Amino acid sequence: MNTAADVGAKAPASWRIGRGTLLQLVEASLDPFALVASLWAAAYGVQGRIDPIYLALALIVFSVTFPGNLHLRDSYPMLMRRIAIGWVSVAGLLLFFGYATGYIGNFDSAIILTWLWAAPLSQFGAHAVLRTSTPWLLQIQGDPRRVAIAGRNEQGLALAAQIRDDPCSDMKIVGFFDDRHSARLNGADPMPSLGNLENLPQRVAELHIDVLYLSLPMTTQPRILHLLDALRDTTTSVYFVPDIFVTDLIQSRVLLVGRMPVVAVCETPFDGINGLVKRVSDLVLAALILLLISPCMLAAAIGVKLSSPGPVIFKQRRYGLAGEEITVYKFRSMTVCEDGEAIAQATRNDPRITPFGAFLRKTSIDELPQFINVLQGRMSIVGPRPHAVAHNEMYRKLIKGYMVRHKVKPGITGWAQVNGLRGETESLEKMKARIEYDLDYLRNWSLWLDLRIILRTIAVVVKDRNAY
Repeated sequence: MNTAADVGAKAPASWRIGRGTLLQLVEASLDPFALVASLWAAAYGVQGRIDPIYLALALIVFSVTFPGNLHLRDSYPMLMRRIAIGWVSVAGLLLFFGYATGYIGNFDSAIILTWLWAAPLSQFGAHAVLRTSTPWLLQIQGDPRRVAIAGRNEQGLALAAQIRDDPCSDMKIVGFFDDRHSARLNGADPMPSLGNLENLPQRVAELHIDVLYLSLPMTTQPRILHLLDALRDTTTSVYFVPDIFVTDLIQSRVLLVGRMPVVAVCETPFDGINGLVKRVSDLVLAALILLLISPCMLAAAIGVKLSSPGPVIFKQRRYGLAGEEITVYKFRSMTVCEDGEAIAQATRNDPRITPFGAFLRKTSIDELPQFINVLQGRMSIVGPRPHAVAHNEMYRKLIKGYMVRHKVKPGITGWAQVNGLRGETESLEKMKARIEYDLDYLRNWSLWLDLRIILRTIAVVVKDRNAY
């Protein structure tokens, strides 16, 4: 365990650039330099020289791609996906304008083709080298920023673990400030106690603390304000970790209402430009898919009509965006069209399912009319699957946070369905798992995640046999 004497010394950080941004600066420059270097290498390798036109193209590429994305904390598969998506976007933009303006004819096709495959490989290689060089880059910046946490509670310990376990962090945990006696504190945590909250401002200066995190209950607001006032006499950077963050946050961010800062605790991911991107992608994909599957839908409609008496399209009330009732369309696969206060989920060998309906459900062809719901704006292609109103009313009482999934439009397919939770939910635990995947989708939505879910849905429909 470190002592107060050990933690008090602080060496000068003459290499430090803007409080530890050297690593970020290198990473932000990595993609642009890798793309430029691969372009010049392709030009020199093909024709033995670098003509001025490739110098001009390099300037355009650097301007478009700087600053590059930060990927140090991504896994290698995620790194590869993001590099591929980014390069397809940049290359597609350059090729489009090149062909539109006719300037593409000024470039050697062999050089361009070589660059198209060499560029993403050079990016991946550069990021791999950076990961091995990260400890050295952190070291030459000088000593890490010294961090203390006020409040040895659940979120304070979690924050300390995050900082301690991050190999890319330029921060070092010095210890905790807390008023409680050591016998009441978590004995398994090795971080030293730096003192109580009363002498915190003085000790922060003595120990040369660069960053202080206040992880204190919001009920102690007067004390927090007193500490903040006392810390004005130091140069320490202060961050507040309010205890609302021990709850589950959906699309958390800090906003301004006039000049008043507010924190979003539960919000839709489809706000502003994201909502436009989501809607446009839904309209384009739904229109294209309906055009392609129209023969299949016609055949399915004929099959339903000939195989059993009743309507071709089954309509059922579901909860949509903001919990409002919507009407969802499906090809009828049962002998009944239930939409009452109590609805039994379909089970294996369910006698209500017609023989042709079993085929429709197994192949998910019964879901195809929902692309019309997408065009109507009632649903999205990807989102939490809508449940019958009767099931919603039951599960909202049993599962905490159940209704949060209605912050977005329901989807034809979803994150839960491609993770093995397709079909009957015969237990409360299985439904809870499905809801957790739905909330995870809300927390982490991106257009790329939607595309991944669509592609995985195709594989699930072909291989999976959970739906009946």
